[in-house]
Amino acid sequence: MLALRLTRAARPAVQLRRLLVAAASAGTGLLLLSSLGHALAHPEAADAAALRLAWCAAPLAATVYLALAVARTDPGTRPRPGLSAVGLGPARLMAVSVLTTALSCSLGSLLALLFFLHLRGDLTGLPFDGAAAGLLAAGLPLPVPAAVTLLTVLPVTATAAVAVALRPRDPRPPAPAVRRFGRFGALGGPAGPETFGAYGRFGIRLPSAPGGGRGVAAGGNRDGAAGDGRTATAGDGRTATAALLETDGDRPAPDSAPEPPVPDTRAGTPAGLPWGVALVTAGLAAQAYAGRSAPALAVLLGWLLTGVGLVLAGPGLTHLCGRILQAGRPGALRLLAGRGLMAEAARIGRPLGVLCTVASAGCALTALSGGPAPAFGPLSTLGALVVGGATLATLLTAAVESRQYRAGTTAALLRLGARPALLRGAAALRAAALPALFGPLVLAIAALSALPLSR
Repeated sequence: MLALRLTRAARPAVQLRRLLVAAASAGTGLLLLSSLGHALAHPEAADAAALRLAWCAAPLAATVYLALAVARTDPGTRPRPGLSAVGLGPARLMAVSVLTTALSCSLGSLLALLFFLHLRGDLTGLPFDGAAAGLLAAGLPLPVPAAVTLLTVLPVTATAAVAVALRPRDPRPPAPAVRRFGRFGALGGPAGPETFGAYGRFGIRLPSAPGGGRGVAAGGNRDGAAGDGRTATAGDGRTATAALLETDGDRPAPDSAPEPPVPDTRAGTPAGLPWGVALVTAGLAAQAYAGRSAPALAVLLGWLLTGVGLVLAGPGLTHLCGRILQAGRPGALRLLAGRGLMAEAARIGRPLGVLCTVASAGCALTALSGGPAPAFGPLSTLGALVVGGATLATLLTAAVESRQYRAGTTAALLRLGARPALLRGAAALRAAALPALFGPLVLAIAALSALPLSR
């Protein structure tokens, strides 16, 4: 009930994103059911039916990725102060996100089933003068278990992906492992609590107190005997005995003091660019050297490697684009735009890589449409619309997520006196710099992908 209330009370922009998930789910479900209809109409061509089902993996992955991006930007399931007190902790909010995603995907699958039955003529007769009868095996009995199994693949996959991605995590960093020492630097902790006299007998000097005191007994000697019977206190009011008991076993040996950490100047730089370039090269090589006996399998394998490579290289290329914007002697506009791209590289780089993969595949298929490649049919057009639309919607959703995370920085800049026109100009410069870098890359990959198949 809570998921239904949050879904109903959401803003129009949030409802629009959920409707996009439902629409992509409907298109993917229709493609899955059409592969079932082709298998029913052509039982002798099992390889062709399996290949059609394998091509449905692309819209399925695009829809799941869109559902995950929409779940991340849902403001109704974002942790806020005070929700844990009423029983809405991180685990409960994650469950609400999972249920909302399941509702959107299930709605799309139900719409796909109704439209599929309508096209087959099982509800009100054959529409469009029976044009879809041959594609969807009209007149043949539909196996209900197979149809239900295909329709549940997308909701189950999307909800599992959302549950894994939004699972509760401990916000506190893990405590560093401290090497413990016993008496005389021996490994391991002491068997029992040490007293102040034990440290005095063996001549261990007390650590310096925050207030500048030595932490030893006032007027005492090296054996720890106080000259006037009083115990000195540290700068924060603690006695030296308490300071020693707190540091017992946790203080490293004098000859093994930890070195100061070296600052990492490359912090925040994505590290997947070399692997992405290697996978893109391997994918293009697989398409170039594939035999002509199995061109479809070679194209699928090559595009898969190329797509994974572009996804891995996307954050690094976005970070590089931000560095290029700051090259030379940048002003405030280029500096804000470049730093913004560098900060958002990990968040928008992967959707950009997926969009580049889809765009390069579309350009390659368009270049091959007049050659040996077959013309696009209705199902191919539907698959292209689902993949392209879901990918573009995922990128726009990632941009919305970046804007949400950048809201604090934008408010701070406005308080410091930055003009709103400057911030809008930086956003426009970021939006123009990304196509300038990724556009030629997409065209080059599309040309290299289409070259082996056009010969």
